[in-house]
Amino acid sequence: MTVIRRPRNPRAARHRAWPLCRHCSGVALDMGSARTRVWVAGRGVIVDVPTVTFPGAGAVYPIQRGSIVDTQGTARMLDRLLGHRLPRFVRPLVVVTAPVLDGLAYRTAARTAVEVLRPRGVLTVPSARAVALAAGADLTRPLLVVDIGAHLTEAVLLVDGAVFDARRTALGTGDIDGATPSARIGDAVVDMVTSMLRQDRTSLTLDALARGPLLAGGGALRPEIICRLTDRLHAPLRAVPAPHTAAVRGAAKLLEAVHAHPQDADPDLDPPGPHPH
Repeated sequence: MTVIRRPRNPRAARHRAWPLCRHCSGVALDMGSARTRVWVAGRGVIVDVPTVTFPGAGAVYPIQRGSIVDTQGTARMLDRLLGHRLPRFVRPLVVVTAPVLDGLAYRTAARTAVEVLRPRGVLTVPSARAVALAAGADLTRPLLVVDIGAHLTEAVLLVDGAVFDARRTALGTGDIDGATPSARIGDAVVDMVTSMLRQDRTSLTLDALARGPLLAGGGALRPEIICRLTDRLHAPLRAVPAPHTAAVRGAAKLLEAVHAHPQDADPDLDPPGPHPH
């Protein structure tokens, strides 16, 4: 057997692990409608705050239900949160999580907003894939990820680590009140999974469901939601440890992998979109 090796790029040599690599900086971002979480290389998660441009009485919310509605406001928020926390003369590599559906618009706006950090590169990763990475899930098998956030819930089928199908609803734990009981969120998830099963002409969704959906987001901390999903889906459910920070931790894992082996990095981590049926 003949092995053909690609010429090694001397500039893409393996980097030292953070924080020993003093010539590199990295940031993982998970910007949700309710909270923004930031992981910085060598320091871990250093920011977990409400997603607002101006804190206090004049709070402005630049991200709403999975959409960046105010790009400049998002940039001002990032500058306020990170401008004084990053090295002045080292441009960071940034990994940003993004919702799967409507992701193109989100990724475009996110890349524009992140320019305030003067990055040397920006990669985006689907939130569902980041959650799977945080959980250390086996991505060689079909995996169903259910991410129940504050104002957005996504059900995503990953096949070989890529998005195969996805559904979303503009509903989350932040909507729970007398008029919107938690059962409504559970029912919405069941409806999304049922729709995926009906439209899937393969057995992939069924296989992933039998394996057990992976739960993330604040909804994974709500026992009443978990109980309802277990009863109605008739499937084992697996909550990611610390599910509310799973996405940013998964993005951090990806960031560390790209930093350690830049020559093996996928130049385009953005998916083309869910598999058409």
